[in-house]
Amino acid sequence: MAEAFIRTAMRSDLAAVKSLLAETWHATYDSVIGAEKVDEVTSLWHSPEALESRLSAPNSEFLVADTGSGITAMAFASQDGKVIDLQQLYVAPQYQGSGTGTKLIRELLSCFIGAQTIKVQVASANASALAFYQACGFAGDGSDPVREEMTGMDHVTLVLAIPEQHRWDAL
Repeated sequence: MAEAFIRTAMRSDLAAVKSLLAETWHATYDSVIGAEKVDEVTSLWHSPEALESRLSAPNSEFLVADTGSGITAMAFASQDGKVIDLQQLYVAPQYQGSGTGTKLIRELLSCFIGAQTIKVQVASANASALAFYQACGFAGDGSDPVREEMTGMDHVTLVLAIPEQHRWDAL
């Protein structure tokens, strides 16, 4: 398995990112919400227009893991004050457990000046993602799960206080 390097996403990556998201969603959620619903969600949420808008979103980072022969993972996060909102982190099924997701989180932590906390909402049904984030040090924020309307899945909010040595407070 080729090791991936982390870099900023480009317009030329979007077709590969869309394919990665569809593959990952089907592998993760077909058994939970059905393949038709996954197709509906990925068509809307991961459309070329939706992905392209992330390239220029203010106060955000859109990263990919690139092996030189393909995109194996992606992450998108934005900053609001001292909080990084990790909105997407997906790793191709065959690369899960390779350390790529952890590399993406580490890179995101270095992208946002003044951030002290990173948060993510994770589907309660996604046991492997919950285990991944907990292994990275994330913990529940104590709030009740929130139901996402389109999928009908409950999501929990996990947070991680960014360790002092990983904070970037100024240029």
